[in-house]
Amino acid sequence: MKKVLIAVATLLLTITMQAQWKPAGNHIRTAWADKIDVKNVLPEYPRPVLERQDWSNLNGLWSYAVRPVGENCPVKFDGSILVPFALESSLSGVQKGLKDNEELWYSRSFRTPGNWKGKKILIHFGAVDWKTDVWVNDIKIGRHTGGYSAFSFDITAALKKGDNKLDVKVWDPTSNGEQPRGKQAYNPGGIFYTPVSGIWQTVWLEPVAYHYITALKTTPDIDKGKLTIDVETDVAVNGDVVEVKLFDGSFLVATGKSIAGQPVEVIVANQKLWSPESPFLYNMQVTLIHEGQSVDHVKSYAAMRKYSSHKDEKGHMRLQLNNKDYFQLGPLDQGWWPDGLYTAPTDEALKYDIQKTKDFGFNMIRKHVKIEPARWYTHCDKLGIIVWQDMPSGATGPDWQPRNYFNGVEAKRSPESEAIYRKELKDMIDQLYSYACIGVWTTFNESWGQFKTQEIAEWTKKYDPSRIVNAASGGNHYFCGDMLDLHNYPGPDMYLRDPQRVNVLGEFGGIGLVIKDHLWDVNKNWGYVKLNSIDEATAEYVKYVGELYGFIEKGFSAGVYTQTTDVEEEINGLMTYDRKVIKMNEQKVREINQKLCNSLNK
Repeated sequence: MKKVLIAVATLLLTITMQAQWKPAGNHIRTAWADKIDVKNVLPEYPRPVLERQDWSNLNGLWSYAVRPVGENCPVKFDGSILVPFALESSLSGVQKGLKDNEELWYSRSFRTPGNWKGKKILIHFGAVDWKTDVWVNDIKIGRHTGGYSAFSFDITAALKKGDNKLDVKVWDPTSNGEQPRGKQAYNPGGIFYTPVSGIWQTVWLEPVAYHYITALKTTPDIDKGKLTIDVETDVAVNGDVVEVKLFDGSFLVATGKSIAGQPVEVIVANQKLWSPESPFLYNMQVTLIHEGQSVDHVKSYAAMRKYSSHKDEKGHMRLQLNNKDYFQLGPLDQGWWPDGLYTAPTDEALKYDIQKTKDFGFNMIRKHVKIEPARWYTHCDKLGIIVWQDMPSGATGPDWQPRNYFNGVEAKRSPESEAIYRKELKDMIDQLYSYACIGVWTTFNESWGQFKTQEIAEWTKKYDPSRIVNAASGGNHYFCGDMLDLHNYPGPDMYLRDPQRVNVLGEFGGIGLVIKDHLWDVNKNWGYVKLNSIDEATAEYVKYVGELYGFIEKGFSAGVYTQTTDVEEEINGLMTYDRKVIKMNEQKVREINQKLCNSLNK
């Protein structure tokens, strides 16, 4: 009888919670929106490159309120919001804008499991846009700035028995601020989209030991058959030992140890190399040993691969993967969703776009002026796709300059804006460094807020020499970085060439096709060229990629097609915005794509 009563109570609670939430607005939605369970929102472990067994997901229904800047935590809230979906999104259940003179407040209660007693308790935020203040039981825990970076606080000292109160305050000036914001705009339209304010990635609790591992940085060297692992801890303690074990499946292939913060170097015999054709990943276990005792243990993974460039026998600089010339072809992937905006409705949805990219025969994705949740990069690692990672743009507006000029006039940014950009660029590289898929860092896009290009490119290359640096994708070009990146719409063209750097076509295409009943706005939609059928769109795509193939002999080493999906008013995707319709003949696209991807194979 007791079990029956518990089951009935659970069912009633679920019904009540579902009744408190439903998607807002009347825009199109993905099929995954119907699969959301408010009691189990994005339940997957959110940080696969550093995984512990115990954790508690805080996603779900929270109270929210929008108040003028400077007010104290509200006593009465405006209603419920589904975390981690942004305030402006349909899936938040609110779909309300946030002005730059307002702050967004969140509140909820939580309990920590009894078996966490005696451990430190951390609260993790995958990402919150933009400035975040956090309180636990009315005790200020900390502040973080940055709309794309994960952050954590130790909340142990603020906890009490039973229920604990969590309050979060967010300020986000969107296009009225100087922070990186990608394509968010207060007045969306054309190539700019609905703002994303507040929590937009998973919030979670984690128990850790009194002394614990905070980060891993893995660097492969396939030329020496060596993997280097930098293990960061909460504090440096003399005499601590770090042990790393590397596995091929469950088979132990290598071990290594270091003392007091020194890198662990592991020799990988008979190494298996990672590539889009064979995305092999080694399992990894890392243990922190203090005074002879194991105090922390985490799971991770690593790959052996190398990104580089060299000059071929015809004098063209070529991208290389694992010391072989490798033509890279992929879509411009904005990572937007009609229902969740920055946040995919489910992990299945997050993975879907990557899988379809592979199905279309691409071997690369340009992640455009957005940083994704950690699981997105792990999906890329596992499925096998190279990622060109853009730094999100910011401080754009009247300073925009004509693009595709050498030594063009750069944007004038305030010292505060420059400092914000540099901090968030470093945060991005630190956060994504250990993912095998990241092959290129793109520091600026189309001169949007572009400043001190040579200095930024040189810093990026020095900070991470293991990746290719694309200083300005389609922007004002300077003789720096590893690439000269041109944009041309709709078809390919090569109107500039640099014999000392890799030449790539960083954007082309934009074939528009309207699919009725799958539009964000039936009255406003556009593409760089508009066609009338899937057959016509496919033929145009095949024509463009065939033209790009002809430019390989002239020096192009990569191409980026615009784009993976329709986004709001843009209807130039390979798929509709709701992912319900494939807008081209998949087999024909795959065939021509594979021809390009294999064009430099020897």
